[in-house]
Amino acid sequence: MPVDPLKSRSVRSRSRGDIYFAAFFLTVTVLLLSQIGTETSWVKGTKFFSQPRFWPAVSLIGMTAFALIYFLGSFFSSRDKEDHKEVIIWVKSLEYALWFMVYVLIVPIIGYFFCTLIFVYALSWRAGYREKSILIMAGVISVVIVFVFKGFLSVKIPGAQLYEIFPDSIRNFMILYM
Repeated sequence: MPVDPLKSRSVRSRSRGDIYFAAFFLTVTVLLLSQIGTETSWVKGTKFFSQPRFWPAVSLIGMTAFALIYFLGSFFSSRDKEDHKEVIIWVKSLEYALWFMVYVLIVPIIGYFFCTLIFVYALSWRAGYREKSILIMAGVISVVIVFVFKGFLSVKIPGAQLYEIFPDSIRNFMILYM
């Protein structure tokens, strides 16, 4: 007999780690609201609703008010002693953002083609793909990505420092297509 999750006592009334997310969200909105005076202006002689500061202030005040309500609701609800484990999962997911930032920093040094090839292989390996067929497919996908972006879409990506070691004709080809 299936259990109705709405009537089950084992279902929690809030998500794990909710208090931490609520505190983070409230902190960010308060910090943004505290900067409203330096990041926007109030122009004399302009209609009230047309002021450059008006709508950003309305949205930030609303976000802060709702973040406060959310935080208070989370604060006064029951907590689990393992809530912090959810935060650890959130922090672990930031690893992939760091991978992307390293990728962006390395592209101007070794080039779009080589960087894409290295990072597609590295991320495939990091994600647990070890089969030869999958790794070959990762290489093919990275080559296709480079040719689509550089060749067909003509996305302008700066040439790499590494390309300077090549003769002129190869360097020009690498800058245009790799």
